[in-house]
Amino acid sequence: MRSTLAPGIWFLRTFSRDSWYRGFILLLTFLVYTCYHMSRKPISVVKSRLHQNCSGMIQPPNDTHSPNDTTWCSWSPFDQDNYKELLGAVDNAFLVAYAIGMFISGIFGERLPLRYYLSAGMLLSGLFTSLFGLGYFWDIHVLWYFVLIQIFNGLVQTTGWPSVVTCVGNWFGKGRRGFIMGIWNSHTSVGNILGSLIAGIWVSGHWGLSFVVPGIITAAMGVVTFLFLIEYPEDVDCTTPQHHDGIEEKQSNPEDPGNDPYCHRDSSLEAAAGCSKEPSAQPVAISFWGALMIPGVIEFSLCLLFAKLVSYTFLYWLPLYIFNVAHFSAKEAGDLSTLFDVGGITGGILAGLISDYTNGRATTCFVMLILAAPMLFLYNRFGQNGIATSIVMLIVCGALVNGPYALITTAVSADLGTHKSLKGNAKALSTVTAIIDGTGSIGAALGPLLAGLISPTGWSNVFYMLISADVLACLLLCRLVYKEILAWKSSLSQDTGSSLALTHAR
Repeated sequence: MRSTLAPGIWFLRTFSRDSWYRGFILLLTFLVYTCYHMSRKPISVVKSRLHQNCSGMIQPPNDTHSPNDTTWCSWSPFDQDNYKELLGAVDNAFLVAYAIGMFISGIFGERLPLRYYLSAGMLLSGLFTSLFGLGYFWDIHVLWYFVLIQIFNGLVQTTGWPSVVTCVGNWFGKGRRGFIMGIWNSHTSVGNILGSLIAGIWVSGHWGLSFVVPGIITAAMGVVTFLFLIEYPEDVDCTTPQHHDGIEEKQSNPEDPGNDPYCHRDSSLEAAAGCSKEPSAQPVAISFWGALMIPGVIEFSLCLLFAKLVSYTFLYWLPLYIFNVAHFSAKEAGDLSTLFDVGGITGGILAGLISDYTNGRATTCFVMLILAAPMLFLYNRFGQNGIATSIVMLIVCGALVNGPYALITTAVSADLGTHKSLKGNAKALSTVTAIIDGTGSIGAALGPLLAGLISPTGWSNVFYMLISADVLACLLLCRLVYKEILAWKSSLSQDTGSSLALTHAR
């Protein structure tokens, strides 16, 4: 007598072949960008180690420093009074290079095989991240070395975002894109958390390992990407998803699953395995100007500039802020700062879920940004009054600040890169993603720079700058929010009219 099929196998068989491939691509690209962000985070944790007050530390027996020297344990050249400006220069070397390189990267991403492009970028990023940490073991104390390494690292890291968003956009249609990408985009916060925790292990000792270890992990993930990344569903005979609202008009044959309109409507992990693909000519890559003219690209790009300004200021300066204001140790400040990213995970998922349900990407961003402004003020005013208060407010601030940022860089970018005005040409996805994130990266460069310049006048002034950026981000979305409200009113009127007509018919 044959035994029944195991329950676990029954469960596995409920997922189609398409579903397994889509899930695999989602996981692989998640791990890829987790590594990118993990390699960016250590500098914010190590800052407090590069310049610290050494007055309470015991000097080595053969130390020649004066007893009045309170920075003898700091790392030259960051042991000077202008250390905040020097650290800001190191941050901006990366961020400015990243912002400039991003506009170019998207164009390359449309024209080169993503698997090779992304793998090479990860290998080089791992190399430059490790070289920054090797400056500790090689006893390098010149500013230009760290700045140069950051410039090269910023350029090669631009290979990441357009590539992973393009790949995910190729595999997933619009239907539940906000929710799926909201979960997927938690890689940003997971990477920040891992980067903080790994850097925290060695920050008080051999801080060079805070960079070398993430660099090795990133390079290793580049090899995995080269071996396993699949760029298009068609490459493994999977279904191509529908990228925008509406069903394409085709002559339907009920017996032909390739003509089933529901095959084209599918946009989730449960893609129907019975839908066949039809071979078609490869679309031509869109021009930079053509991508810029897609409705909504300019508004969301400028909004992201200010949203990312706030997010990256927290990314690079929050541990130092906690270290200076709350007087925690370098490791404790780094660990506590991860709560901001925990909130970011929640905010990204909520933003995606709400925007899918309401079909209002711009309105979702607008509301979260409006709420973020007073929360930033309250965190600066009361956030350090107690550990419990600090934990709660960091999580809430993280959700409200990173929610819009996550939504714009994922679902919004994918929506605009597969906009109906492109008539099915999804080759614009990498270029549109690069334009939006590249513009946002200008804000990412400005935020830490302004924080470095303003913080000597008081941390409250830094928060006033962040609140102003939030308000400007909201104002840039007003036109799109107005259009979404009109669309809701029109839809509601149509639904009401249909209900009344049905009532009269009865």
